[in-house]
Amino acid sequence: MPKKIIGRIDKADFPLLDLYGIDIKIDTGAYTSSIHCHQVIVENDLLKCKFYDKGHPLYNGKEIIFSNYNIAKVKSSNGIVQQRFKVKTTMLLFNKKYRINLTLSTRDDMKYPILIGRRFLNKKFIVDVSLKNLSFENNKKQTN
Repeated sequence: MPKKIIGRIDKADFPLLDLYGIDIKIDTGAYTSSIHCHQVIVENDLLKCKFYDKGHPLYNGKEIIFSNYNIAKVKSSNGIVQQRFKVKTTMLLFNKKYRINLTLSTRDDMKYPILIGRRFLNKKFIVDVSLKNLSFENNKKQTN
């Protein structure tokens, strides 16, 4: 299967999280993908998350509950290792549904609430940093 070209930023849907048109940044420097999560609580072996941020108006604030989750060690670009919760979900790009693992992180100060890392991109996409919103524009053309 040929690899699809993706730009440096885009918009994606995460239907299992009830998040649509969310800004994503393609980060070839990151191995794992991550999503900004406002609140994370473990209660009775369930992971409860709220995806809310006033800087990201398409985050709806709904509580999402995961019964299946892991803890992953993630090393930042400055070498600091953090433990983060990791969840599995689906993402829609170019009208295709992909399974993706996302680590939950606090990205309050970041412009893009979701980073897409190499682990997801590998064998599926080629990144052209001169382009942006290819999936979003493709979806707009198909709905018009």
